[in-house]
Amino acid sequence: MRTLAPGFGAYRWAPSTDELARAAGLDPVEIVRFDGNVPPLPLRSSRPGALAGALARVNEYPHGGYAELVAAIARSAGVGPDNVVLGAGADDLILLCARSLAAPGDIVAIADEPTYSLFRTAVELAGATVGAEDPAFTFCCRPNNPTGTLEPLPEARPIVVDEVYFEYAGETVADRIDDGVVVLRTFSKAFGLAGARVGYALADTETAADLNRRQAPAPVSTLSAALAVAALADPPDVRPQVEERERLAEGLRALGLEPLASRANFVFVPTPDGEVLARTLLPEGLVVRVLDGGIRISVRDREDDDLLLAALARALDQPVPSNRLVLGGRGVRHVRATAETRLAVRLALDGAGRVRVSTGAGLYDHLLEQLAFHGGLDLLLEGAGDLETGPHHTAEDAALALGEALDRALGDRRGIARYGDAVVPMDDALARAAVDLGGRPWAEIEVEPDPGLATHVLGSLAQAGRLAVHVEAHGRDAHHAAEAAFKAVGRALRAALAAGAAGIPSTKGRL
Repeated sequence: MRTLAPGFGAYRWAPSTDELARAAGLDPVEIVRFDGNVPPLPLRSSRPGALAGALARVNEYPHGGYAELVAAIARSAGVGPDNVVLGAGADDLILLCARSLAAPGDIVAIADEPTYSLFRTAVELAGATVGAEDPAFTFCCRPNNPTGTLEPLPEARPIVVDEVYFEYAGETVADRIDDGVVVLRTFSKAFGLAGARVGYALADTETAADLNRRQAPAPVSTLSAALAVAALADPPDVRPQVEERERLAEGLRALGLEPLASRANFVFVPTPDGEVLARTLLPEGLVVRVLDGGIRISVRDREDDDLLLAALARALDQPVPSNRLVLGGRGVRHVRATAETRLAVRLALDGAGRVRVSTGAGLYDHLLEQLAFHGGLDLLLEGAGDLETGPHHTAEDAALALGEALDRALGDRRGIARYGDAVVPMDDALARAAVDLGGRPWAEIEVEPDPGLATHVLGSLAQAGRLAVHVEAHGRDAHHAAEAAFKAVGRALRAALAAGAAGIPSTKGRL
């Protein structure tokens, strides 16, 4: 093998979630990663059904290339298909540009250091050297990683501009590809497809053709291409994450920290105590990226970010915010994925009714929210399903996902009251419910009139949660009858979850 340059550093991945969990003494599902700069959940388009067509042909090569994906990228970027180069993530394209634009012995400039470490790795793998004097080309990251800043584009040409975070900045230099600029982008960040490894370069037609000649014959899998096409058909709205970035930064400032102004989906916090803070956060399942001079924190969502802010407050001996979802104790994270749906659950049994259910199933999202609120749970249930066929699969799997999470949170069910019952009147409707958390699934449910799926959703919850649920609900309005039923089940569940006698609540000595 050709000798690498003295001091060469290979790209270093962060530890796996399993490895971090072992170090923290936690279950891997309890680890919340703030070190990857990816969204907390995939897009709604990233569900198993999106892969069905590609899976049916997974035995075949992508003969003729990826015409559908290239065309979709070109439309999205406002360029022609001949300006597009595919790669296995932006990292693959960084390596491609280094070996294509520089020869052994050349000099390559890297702007705005500290910046993404793979630039230097790619240059040295190509046999070139990092420097500033008469470079063959320049690497530039906009917005910059790890600082999140958006600096002016250097005048140097040719220049390869890493724009993997450009959606959050709202600014691109893709309109300059005919001026010696090559733009690199990815589906890993805003599109939530980091595991699929899909990226693309935009360049003038001659440069793009030269890069394609040097690229691997099939640089992405057909499965990944299908996910990327689906994502481009329903692109993300990053405004909520940008707003959350600013809220997180304000929360960090309230703790006496000084995050840099960011235009990406993360914030960089300068501190000499990065290693200490990271070690303090890990036992709570929270993982940040430690870098020279500070820590980098990925923006997730309000609930996860509040977990981090509370843990940082404790570490810094500051008042702890109270408006947060607490998963400690009887709490779990859970994901349920089928060919039709993908649901993610964050559940705390000892909660305060902080609830959000967002699957797109309309009425049934509302009913599950009512159940959780009246059950005194903290619940976030998010995901997507094949709503084009109707709400059935999504509502059913949402209830199954919640039931599975409830079952896991209960563990061996020691120390609970076990039984609970409740009566709920709601205008014209009256509902009675009783539950047994003894571990044997059973459902005797009568909701009259039923808006369509209420009985089935409650039955699915009982099945997956290993609960016995008895419900009678009657009224003149189907919505009211169902809502009263779900509220009654929630209130009965609250009583059954309450602390009871120590040990197993059964004369058998086991459940």
